[in-house]
Amino acid sequence: MPEGGKPAVAAEMRQHAAAFVARVASSRLPLDYSVASLRVVDFLIDGLRKGSAERARIDVVLFGLGAYVGEVLARRAGAVWVDLDEAQRAYFGQRVGVRMPDGRVWSPLGKVVNRYEVGAEESLQTFYLTLPGRVATSRPVTERGSRACAAR
Repeated sequence: MPEGGKPAVAAEMRQHAAAFVARVASSRLPLDYSVASLRVVDFLIDGLRKGSAERARIDVVLFGLGAYVGEVLARRAGAVWVDLDEAQRAYFGQRVGVRMPDGRVWSPLGKVVNRYEVGAEESLQTFYLTLPGRVATSRPVTERGSRACAAR
């Protein structure tokens, strides 16, 4: 759940990802919405697993990382944020997810929690690289989700 305790909704997930990236910008982490940055997310989660912070604080960070991973899927693989229906919420344990171009629904928030709870075998970079239904983008995607103009 995002900071403030308000339930997550699909329409706000891009903003949650951007806010998370802004909060960690001072740490100079290369969170640039690239596929390679998912390795950094794996590393960050491994650090959280080794730490002893209270779970409520970790949950806020995991939410931010999940929003970031979902936004990588949106920008790099053609996914769109969706509010999950009742059956999907029960299955994923989350309120929001992403729908891939082929119609499959995934839970980046759930994948981040799995990485935290299970460990390295739940790599987020490997998840992306083996993800069925993704569409590779050849150009960077802008903040609004459209492809950047190549003539800049």
